[in-house]
Amino acid sequence: MKNRRNCIRALLLAGLLVFAGVSVGFASVNLYAAEAEDETHTDGMVAGEDEKAPAKQVGTEDMIAVYGSDIIDGTYDITVDSSSSMFRIVKAQLTVQDGEMSAVLTLGGKGYLRLFMGTGEEAVKAPESEYAEYVEDADGAYTYTVKVEALDKPLECTGFSRRKEKWYDHQVVFEASSLEADALLITLPEYEKPHTGNMTQVSETEPHTQEDTTQVSETVQQERSVLADGEYHIEVTLSGGSGKASVASPARVTVADGMATAELIWSSPNYDYMIVNGQKYFPINTEGNSTFHIPVMCFDREMNVTADTTAMGTPHEVEYALVFAQGNEKALDNRKEGDGMDWNLVFLILIAAITGATVAIYGTGRKK
Repeated sequence: MKNRRNCIRALLLAGLLVFAGVSVGFASVNLYAAEAEDETHTDGMVAGEDEKAPAKQVGTEDMIAVYGSDIIDGTYDITVDSSSSMFRIVKAQLTVQDGEMSAVLTLGGKGYLRLFMGTGEEAVKAPESEYAEYVEDADGAYTYTVKVEALDKPLECTGFSRRKEKWYDHQVVFEASSLEADALLITLPEYEKPHTGNMTQVSETEPHTQEDTTQVSETVQQERSVLADGEYHIEVTLSGGSGKASVASPARVTVADGMATAELIWSSPNYDYMIVNGQKYFPINTEGNSTFHIPVMCFDREMNVTADTTAMGTPHEVEYALVFAQGNEKALDNRKEGDGMDWNLVFLILIAAITGATVAIYGTGRKK
């Protein structure tokens, strides 16, 4: 009997040990699964370094952070410096209330569906209620309302790309020196280096709108056109590369103050930037074939350009030559559709009226 009791105790003890081991095993599996799920959730949602060009530094090393308690309550226009020209803030309004700050940011393009004050990794893990979704203003521009921790301090700000469906990280600085003089309760120090505003020349390889196009430097020597100011259709030919690419011809060319700018439409949606005379230009569209606004450096001879294509998986810069043929251009009528009189229609109506009247008179004469 005693041996039987000892045997039962041993079996019970063994059962408890097995149960404990299984429980620990399940807990480990669940923990691993949770970690794997978390990794899967973030994987591919944030743009990697290989998808971004180097960004410029914002602010200066000697900057001292300015907080809401240092500013009189109110709403102010403020300048915001960005680390990327593809994240260009064209307008910002800062609101200060009881030491807390928020800002309405207006971007120069429509490439981002939402913003988050933090990194992309943090945005993926954050609840959607913390995202700043875009709101169109009266002019159709995208605006976002975000919280502002401090002025004169580099802040992480990530944007979710409409086309790439990934978070792209940036840094921004809200510049206290751009506020009204009587808005501050403190005296700002004199920084060693002036703030640079939004004159950034590098960015992520993302599609953006016309407002994101890099501007031509004043040092660029561009040939003046003999055409009068206005819009034209001008024949353009492309050579170079593999020979498979082409551009739409004729191209729409705008001449202003003697300088020509072309709307260049490629035969592919895979071009993410162009380089003309050392300056980088980005697409003005987010859908369809890649379209750029570029300066026409010369007419009737080859104009060398570089275009970066992502069609081969890894981006490649390809050398091309464009020739804009001056002499066979066609001036465009800038009147809005429907303006003016359609003389062809008037002529047809007149012919129909005369024919109808003739038939009526002829029929009346036969009845008599």
